[in-house]
Amino acid sequence: MYRLRQKIERWMDDYKLKKKLLILYISCVLIPLIVTDSIILYIVIHSEQVKQQHAMENNASAVQYNLSSNVESVAAMAKNIYMNGDIEDFLNQQYEAPLDYVTAYNAFMKNSLLERSMGADNTQVTIYADNETIVNGGEFSRLSTVRETDWYRYLEDSGQSMVLYFYYDDWKSPAVDAKRRIVFIRRMIFFGWESCEKVVKIEIDYSNMVRSLVSMNYDFPVYICQGDKILLSNDGHSSVGQDFETFTRHAEVGYQKEISLYGGELQIYILKDKMSVAAQIWENMPLIALLVLINAVLPWILMQLINRSFTLRIQELSRAFESVEREQLQEISGVRGKDEIGGLMQNYNRMAVRINELIQTVYKDRLREQEMDIAKQNAELLALHSQINPHFLFNALESIRMHSILKQEYETADMVEKLAIMERQNVDWGTDSVEIGKEMEFVKAYLGLQKYRFGDRLSYELDVEPDCTEIRIPKLTVVTFVENACVHGIESKTAPGWIFVRIYKEMDELCIEVEDTGDGLSEEMLEDIRKKMQQASIEKLQEKGRVGMLNACLRLKMVTDDTVLFDIESEKGVGTMVQIRIPLNKLG
Repeated sequence: MYRLRQKIERWMDDYKLKKKLLILYISCVLIPLIVTDSIILYIVIHSEQVKQQHAMENNASAVQYNLSSNVESVAAMAKNIYMNGDIEDFLNQQYEAPLDYVTAYNAFMKNSLLERSMGADNTQVTIYADNETIVNGGEFSRLSTVRETDWYRYLEDSGQSMVLYFYYDDWKSPAVDAKRRIVFIRRMIFFGWESCEKVVKIEIDYSNMVRSLVSMNYDFPVYICQGDKILLSNDGHSSVGQDFETFTRHAEVGYQKEISLYGGELQIYILKDKMSVAAQIWENMPLIALLVLINAVLPWILMQLINRSFTLRIQELSRAFESVEREQLQEISGVRGKDEIGGLMQNYNRMAVRINELIQTVYKDRLREQEMDIAKQNAELLALHSQINPHFLFNALESIRMHSILKQEYETADMVEKLAIMERQNVDWGTDSVEIGKEMEFVKAYLGLQKYRFGDRLSYELDVEPDCTEIRIPKLTVVTFVENACVHGIESKTAPGWIFVRIYKEMDELCIEVEDTGDGLSEEMLEDIRKKMQQASIEKLQEKGRVGMLNACLRLKMVTDDTVLFDIESEKGVGTMVQIRIPLNKLG
């Protein structure tokens, strides 16, 4: 996992800031926008589908209730007739002449409650009896006249005592217009069949049933079918004068319910809304496009502005640092911004002004005032110092740059504060010596800055005896070896490591120890470094290698008249320790 992270970090280091911001925009704005919008769209579509499904179920239940209520009211009417003994007696009687029947009929209708039994106005009741002495007309007819009709044959074929039957009646066409009919038929067997067969037929007004279905204002097209035959519909397929149509819209059915009414197996089909969810999305596409434009384009514009805010000023700062090789540092004109980059540019300008002043004072005025031998030594010291100042400054800036890339500027303000501590001491080099207490503040700031870079991989402990804090040593002595321990010790090791700095007095010597638990050195490399430390010189600095450490060793040798002693110990995989022993009488 760590190697993968290092590989990604190295890969990211090769990209310019603009491309990194583009990667950030795609990964943190565009992709999350697409994912979240897709999830929201799915939720909306699913919610709409569930809502539509519930609505269709409710419509189907309402249709079932309405249809069942109408049929049950007719069934109740048939039951009243079925159990009416007066009607039974009237139909069983044999009449000698038609006039006798008419006389008996009038008396019966006057004295009976038949009309109350007949029920609502939207129904037509006819009672058929297998009695040839009855005269056809009114509410009574001979059964022989209807034995060949569709509805009677349906009753016979069903084998049941009562049925509900939908059919297209063209029996007397063209004399009588053919039309759709709904009839409830019941055999009158309550009193037995001893005298004659009797059947009551109640015809329900088909047009009234259609109007009732339409008037309910259902949210969806409703079809009541028997098999593939459309019996009733609120969608323009219920013309009373035409034969029943065939249902062919099975693919559009959103909900189906099966019901059974007196021997008839019916299906209630609820069709999906023509305005589907996809159509609604398409209808709202301009609004969706506007939202995508706001959520995607505006962040893109903002990213471009942020990119310009970063890159332009960093380029100015980079060009300013290129002037380090000249005699004077170039100041940045028109510093703008109150963020960390603006603060860094202001600090650079302050450093440039101070360094330019010191260059004028040290390199020109002091060289002319001092004797040749002292001037040469001071010139070498100042040259070495001017060489190491940018060295540390660049390392500090590199740490901030890496942190900003990896952590996206979190805690950058704290890093800049530590950099300011380093800069204040770094640029104030009118003298090459500093108290150990001040030097350790510099070391602490440097390690604190490196802590942001290495995280939990770096731990450190600083141990300075109290009576050593006011001893003056060459500036940047300790931090040079601490930096070397970070870069060549901790950085090369994947596991967490420690850096220990110990400063104490032993006999007449000041002892400085810098130890790390890094990867350690091979015997060959260890011997080479020990030799270079002991033989540090201006000529050696011109060679490639550990410039900072050789610089510090040379300055210590010059300050102590070459009485300083260096020692380095290392074990591969365990760590490295550098020890410096300086005679106290050679230090201020």
